[in-house]
Amino acid sequence: MAAAGSPGSDGGSPAAAGGNRQLKYISLAVLVVQNASLILSIRYVRTLPGDRFFATSAVVMAEILKGVTCLLLIFMQKKGNLKQFASFLYDSIVVQYMDTLKLAVPSLIYTLQNNLQYVAISNLPAATFQVTYQLKILTTAVFSVLMLRKSLSRLQWLSLMLLFAGVAIVQVEQQQAGGKSAPGSLATQQSYLVGLVAVVVSCLSSGFAGVYFEKILKGSAASVWLRNVQLGIFGTLLGLLGMWSAEGAAVAEHGFFFGYTPLVWGVILNQAFGGLLVAVVVKYADNILKGFATSFSIVVSTVASIYLFDFHLNLLFALGAGLVIGAVYLYSLPKGSPSAGVATQQPGHTAQNKELPSVTTDGFLSKSVLVN
Repeated sequence: MAAAGSPGSDGGSPAAAGGNRQLKYISLAVLVVQNASLILSIRYVRTLPGDRFFATSAVVMAEILKGVTCLLLIFMQKKGNLKQFASFLYDSIVVQYMDTLKLAVPSLIYTLQNNLQYVAISNLPAATFQVTYQLKILTTAVFSVLMLRKSLSRLQWLSLMLLFAGVAIVQVEQQQAGGKSAPGSLATQQSYLVGLVAVVVSCLSSGFAGVYFEKILKGSAASVWLRNVQLGIFGTLLGLLGMWSAEGAAVAEHGFFFGYTPLVWGVILNQAFGGLLVAVVVKYADNILKGFATSFSIVVSTVASIYLFDFHLNLLFALGAGLVIGAVYLYSLPKGSPSAGVATQQPGHTAQNKELPSVTTDGFLSKSVLVN
């Protein structure tokens, strides 16, 4: 409750508490929808019959849209003053070019990761991908210990072991279920091994890039929007280079927007704006809520896969997924102190820079918040 005799401090009033609770529920809903919808929508558009769009072009398009959006947000921060806006970008990107070049490494990794996600989701059931992709929590934790000398609680180490066990059980179940697809079905045109390798490499890249990005953020006063612009510059250039090296001849023949439909545009918009939306919303969600949202999104993806993709849920998969869900939630629990990976907003302080490290490296939203 608010202390008596402190006028103007309504943070502890019932109305304020109710408002904060409502914001947390909204945050939970946004996080669940964004986490689940992106994977389900990519899986859906990549398995539709007909012309298949180029995944590499979709990655480039998402980077462009994200960069343009961040530029508009910076322009609004400069109150529409074009001279200040241009001067700020020139100084931040060109004059301080060494600072900009630091973003080349994570941008390269994120571009690779975004392309690998399309490969993985095109070859794995959405529920299997969602469960296996939680290995990014393990890789982020390991890289944090190795590169940042961070310490993990016993509960977090236990949760990581449960996470690995759960993913392993799911993989065993999927291997046992392999080869049961009807001849001529879509599943027979997919490679489980290719999808598995893609998602594992994506998790490794996510962990490394998230921790590397935290090292860049520490000691830097640059806003998240400026960092996204810098990432977008390299991401677009590297994405175009990857597109022309992998599918250049096909893109030249059919065009950049070949196979684009309203559904494909929906996926691209989700990639471009979804993470930025979460970056705004996540300030109202603590670490436990983010862990719960990630766990709940696995359930949503699994249930939706049963109805959308004829996914067959059995006891072994349920056991593995249950271990992963429990591990994600346990890992999100605080270690007993406010500094245990949860950015706490102090009165009179803006949480923008304080919360960035936890947002980028807690293992739940590292890529979706700042990049995708």
